[in-house]
Amino acid sequence: MSIGVSIVEDDASVREILSGWLAQAPDLRFVSGYGSAESALEGLPEERPDVVLMDISLGGMNGIDCVRRLKPILPQTQFVMLTVYEDADHLFNALTGGATGYLLKQTRREELFSAVKNVHAGGSPMSSNIARKVVQSYQRPLPSNTDVEGLTPREWEVLQLLARGDLYKEIGESLGISVPTVNAHIRRVYEKLHVRSRGQAVARYVQLPPRQTSPVAARTR
Repeated sequence: MSIGVSIVEDDASVREILSGWLAQAPDLRFVSGYGSAESALEGLPEERPDVVLMDISLGGMNGIDCVRRLKPILPQTQFVMLTVYEDADHLFNALTGGATGYLLKQTRREELFSAVKNVHAGGSPMSSNIARKVVQSYQRPLPSNTDVEGLTPREWEVLQLLARGDLYKEIGESLGISVPTVNAHIRRVYEKLHVRSRGQAVARYVQLPPRQTSPVAARTR
């Protein structure tokens, strides 16, 4: 049985190339193509493709936020980011937002086909240099006990929701605080963990022992 694949890409020429590739693949089936996140949010829940290739930089809503909205509606669909962005922030935001794979747009056709089959079979395909960034993030030194103990209970809650992929507004709503207050807490978390971005903060968070995390994410689902 063929694997149904949809594309969300605002560049019509790229979308056409990808759909042409999929049409020629024996084990894959092109389902649909969308030029915006907004149109994908309308059409994909009805089509329920097996795999979605999602660009990050779209005209309106970005691809990461689109995945974050679609994943709860399409839990069986696997989302693979297909993008030009190689930085850790985009990578970790995409993965915490619900993406299962992360490929760069220079990925060759056969590699793309293999990645689609891989993610459908339960894997998490990534371009080689992207996978290297993930490994490097886990090789960073753990935060010291002083850094960890320096976080207040509220800062811990903010960090956990940040790692879950919540937007600042969603964090504020979950904790009953304003967005400026969320920003203030996040700045202090960055300072205490000696990081400069959301991606670095998430990388540090996932290295922490389970006993040091709190159940706030489970409570606010």
